[in-house]
Amino acid sequence: MAAIDLPRPPFMDSEELRMLEDVMDRFCAEHFTPEKSARYRDQGYVDREVWLAAGASGLLGTSVPEEYGGPGLDFRYDALLMERLGVNDALNFAQPLHNTVVVPYIIKYGSEEQKQKFLPGTITGETICAVAMTEPGAGSDLQGMRTSAVRDGDHYVINGQKTFISNGHHANLIIVAAKTDPAAGSKGISLFLVETDKTPGFERGKLLHKLGQEARDTAELFFTDMRVPAENLLGGEGKGFAMLMTELPKERLVIGWQAIGMIESAINKTIAYTRDRKMFGKTLFDMQNTQFKLAECKTKATIGKSFLYNCTELLLEKKLDAATASMAKLWISEAQGEVVDECLQLHGGYGYILEYPIAEMYKDARGFRIYGGASEVMKLLIARSL
Repeated sequence: MAAIDLPRPPFMDSEELRMLEDVMDRFCAEHFTPEKSARYRDQGYVDREVWLAAGASGLLGTSVPEEYGGPGLDFRYDALLMERLGVNDALNFAQPLHNTVVVPYIIKYGSEEQKQKFLPGTITGETICAVAMTEPGAGSDLQGMRTSAVRDGDHYVINGQKTFISNGHHANLIIVAAKTDPAAGSKGISLFLVETDKTPGFERGKLLHKLGQEARDTAELFFTDMRVPAENLLGGEGKGFAMLMTELPKERLVIGWQAIGMIESAINKTIAYTRDRKMFGKTLFDMQNTQFKLAECKTKATIGKSFLYNCTELLLEKKLDAATASMAKLWISEAQGEVVDECLQLHGGYGYILEYPIAEMYKDARGFRIYGGASEVMKLLIARSL
């Protein structure tokens, strides 16, 4: 029995994709051993050298066009990389955020000067990206943000704070959302490319201690009269909310592909454990309850991956709508929690011990139903399509 026997559809199966899969698997085997992963969790972040190694292996900036030094690959390749991170228990490495969420904003909305300036570093790992939208009082409700940006000559002066910012410890290029016109509602939000090493008034808070995903560095950010050159405005003043809404369907698939990778890893590890664990004179796997539980898990995994393939194809054809993407994020993240919980239960007492990967997955999985839009928000978005 394997976690997912689903054959790849033709659009997701090519020699180039399989080669990239092999590169990612070897990268994870080297940099995300159990010992190294435990150290990353203890220190609260993945070593910067790992980012540089990912760049050297061709695993960063995958969608950057060739004219800026990248390979110009489409979302299929990012989907594969995210899935392999999950299968290899390396999801604490926030490469998907960098590759598939932040860098595409610069590719799609950046000026020629911005692309020339910022994109090359995102490929090598010298530039690590983050996006700062969430505030202490404004999570899923982006229009409730209070961070302000006021034009002052050739600069914008930004004041406010952000929280729960992944890559917040490492990132040296952060897309910051701020209100340039508080009276204009959603049309008053703008995005800025903030170079953290060169910007006075920028300050990082301490690393936030989380229930799981401890090595995915997450921090608060503070802006005190932070002066950002006007040339770092991304896509035009007041265009920020529209840009964020346009990219959100893809970002929900980003979460889904990572979740399906974790689901596959959880099932595979549980199959191996139950085949080895003896109870009442036979293996745990030989018991009907174990087989029924694993059959349910495999069914959920197969349904989830089939839906992701469908959504990915729609995305490539520019046909993926917000409601369908929300369904994918909702269903797969909820299924992830259910599958990981069942797999932990089949490990018995050992499933509660952090030396076993399933225990780490149990902690890590919980956040998937919250970030990128909580499950309740996904239901609201789906309901609008009724």
